[in-house]
Amino acid sequence: MFSQWRKEWVLQPKADLLSGIVVALALVPEAIAFSLIAGVNPMVGLYASVIIAIIISIAGGRPGMISAATGAMALVVVQLVKDHGVDYLLAAGILAGIFQIILGLAGVAKLLRFIPRAVMVGFVNALAILIFSAQLPQFEGQNWIMYAMVAASLAIILIFPRFTKVIPAPLVAITIMTILTVAFSLDTRVIGDMGQISASLPNFFLPNVPFSLETLQIIFPYALSLAFVGLIESLLTARIVDEMTNTTSNKAIESRGQGIANIVAGFFGGMPGCAMIGQSVINVTSGGRGRLSTFTAGAFLMLLMVTMNDLLMTIPMGALVGVMFFVSYATFDWGSFKMLKNSPKSDSAVMLATVLVTVLTHDLSMGVLVGILLAAILFASKISRIDVKRHAEGKNVVYRINGPIFFASTTAFVEQFDVPADSDFERITLDFTQAHLFDDSATEAIETVVLKYQAAGVSVDLVSLNEESQALVDRLARRIA
Repeated sequence: MFSQWRKEWVLQPKADLLSGIVVALALVPEAIAFSLIAGVNPMVGLYASVIIAIIISIAGGRPGMISAATGAMALVVVQLVKDHGVDYLLAAGILAGIFQIILGLAGVAKLLRFIPRAVMVGFVNALAILIFSAQLPQFEGQNWIMYAMVAASLAIILIFPRFTKVIPAPLVAITIMTILTVAFSLDTRVIGDMGQISASLPNFFLPNVPFSLETLQIIFPYALSLAFVGLIESLLTARIVDEMTNTTSNKAIESRGQGIANIVAGFFGGMPGCAMIGQSVINVTSGGRGRLSTFTAGAFLMLLMVTMNDLLMTIPMGALVGVMFFVSYATFDWGSFKMLKNSPKSDSAVMLATVLVTVLTHDLSMGVLVGILLAAILFASKISRIDVKRHAEGKNVVYRINGPIFFASTTAFVEQFDVPADSDFERITLDFTQAHLFDDSATEAIETVVLKYQAAGVSVDLVSLNEESQALVDRLARRIA
């Protein structure tokens, strides 16, 4: 047990500490920007990032992965905050955490591995589009300075890493834009115009919402969506970090850890969050591997909040919008255009459907659900093709069946048999050497065929059923021997 603790916490403390500090600096602009997407005070996102990072470093299942306030979760709650306020957001986050713990205990994390890659790509691309579109209202009523700052911030973020990657480029962009804003008293919107940032630590409190069925009806759909969106992004991120580090992680523990973190965040004034793909990649590429890196990110971010809150108030919105435009650009899977060209049409259709539904509904969970359902339908259609060959031998006819027989292929199976044309024969043999029966629909379809022939006075033999198919027929066939 001690060796496992040492491996996850203090195997390389220097690298974990330094990478954690880098991540904390990069979290500042994103936590604030995601708060603004959700329509809440920047402190709500900062508190969430501090608490979730610290809790997940202890309770999570993937060492070295960064969790905090995210754009995916912020987008889910925009309408909830607009209609009911921040207290309902916190209550929804707590309920989402409870759902995630239940889903983790139920082993749902294992089921997420069945989500097709096309759905995952669609999810990521839709998230990028929604993050981009969420920034557009910030331009309303703004002058040329706003546009210039966004362009300058993007230029710095794209060019600065060519010289050094020691300091996060978004932090450099924000620092330069803030200095220019303060030094020249530029007429542009700053974070202080959006809400007060206090130099205080988060305090425990209960969300001020009625403890009633009506409240549950309001927050339930948002909480369920938060739970699924958070788990999808977290487990996708865990898989990416697993591949980058050539290690494995416990997805069930990660699911429960995300739930615990969101519950604690909700009781301390933080919005719900999940794993962050971009920040986790930054952490790993900066040398972070252990839980100490995630803990350091949260702890150092808390230190920045307490000591530099006045400076945070002067950050111009143009710089944050520039950062979010870059986050959108970096999140989008640009290789998906090649996927549209080279992948099967069914995969392209699933990816596009996931993106379109998500963007049109602004509901990430709905987009994923539609993508999964469409993928399942297309997959069932693809594998439901069945081939039946007829061969007459004297007074007997042999039908050789090739393919899976299940609910999606039974209609095609039954249509292969021409009972009136076979009524002059004495015996029909159904050869299942190259077939497999999967469900009750399959046995019912066979019953239908057999009974039609028997009604026409023709005997039917079922031959060469494999062991599983024979057991299914023995158990489920009702009217045939």
